[in-house]
Amino acid sequence: MSDLTADLPQVSPPASGSPFLAAGAVADHPSSVAHAAAHPSRRRLALVLGVVVAILAAVNVADKYGPPHTGLIAGPLVALMLVLLARRAGLSWHALGLSRRTLLPGLKYAVGAVLVVAVVYAIGAAVPATRVAFHDVRYHLHPGAALLTAFVIVPLGTVLLEEVAFRGVLMGLVDHHRGATWASITSSVLFGLWHILPSLRLAQVNQAVGATLGVGATGRFLAILGAVAFTALAGLLLCELRRRSGSLLAAAGLHWATNGLGLLIATALAATSLS
Repeated sequence: MSDLTADLPQVSPPASGSPFLAAGAVADHPSSVAHAAAHPSRRRLALVLGVVVAILAAVNVADKYGPPHTGLIAGPLVALMLVLLARRAGLSWHALGLSRRTLLPGLKYAVGAVLVVAVVYAIGAAVPATRVAFHDVRYHLHPGAALLTAFVIVPLGTVLLEEVAFRGVLMGLVDHHRGATWASITSSVLFGLWHILPSLRLAQVNQAVGATLGVGATGRFLAILGAVAFTALAGLLLCELRRRSGSLLAAAGLHWATNGLGLLIATALAATSLS
C-alpha cells in the first residue's frame, strides 16, 4: 500500500474549501488507480502468452521436422517448463487444472469419455460407410508398434503437452485475466492452429479425406483448413470438460481416447484387410 500511495498524484485541498471540488478530486483517484493497474495486467498477459506461444511454435516445428519421436522427449520437458512459467506468473494449481481436490471428478469424466469414444469408434468401424475414415497409411503398424504408440508415444508425446499447454496454461492465463469465455475461445483457436503442420499431408495419407477433397493443391488446402476448424471445435469440447470437472484429467481422457483408440482400430482394420 505504501508504494501504491506514493505513486498517486497528490491532491491539494481546494482553495475555496468547496466540498464539491474536494469530492471531485477524490473521485478521480479510484479510476486513475484502476486505469494504471489495467495496463500492467494487459502487458503481463500479452508477454506471458507470447512466450508460451513462441515455445509451442518451436516445439511444433521441431516435432514435425526434427528427428523421429522428438515430441516424446520434448513433450514432458516443455510441459514442465510451461507449468513452472504459469506458476511464476501467479496461477494456482486449481487454475491449471492440476489441483488434488479435482482429481477424482476429473478421473470420472476421463473414464466416461474413454467409454463413449470406444462405443462410437466400434460402431464407426463396424459400419462400411464410415469404416473408410479409419483407413490411414500412418497407422499401418505392427501390433507391437501400435501398442507402444497408443500407450506411450500418444500420452507422453502428444496428450501431456497439449493438455498442459492449451487446457492448462493458456486457458488458465486467459481465464485469470479475461474470464472463462475468452479463455476457451483463445485456447481452442490456438489449438486449431497448432494442427496446421501435422495436417500438411492429411489428404495424401487418409483415404476418406483424399477421396472427398482430392490430393491436389486445393484438396490439401481444404484438408488443412478442415483439420484446423475441426480441432478448434474439439478444443472447445475439451475446454468444457476441463471447466466442468476442474481437472485436466477429463480433457486428457477424451484426448487420448480419440487418438489412441483411433490408432488401435485403424491398425486392426489395416491388418485385417492385408491378411
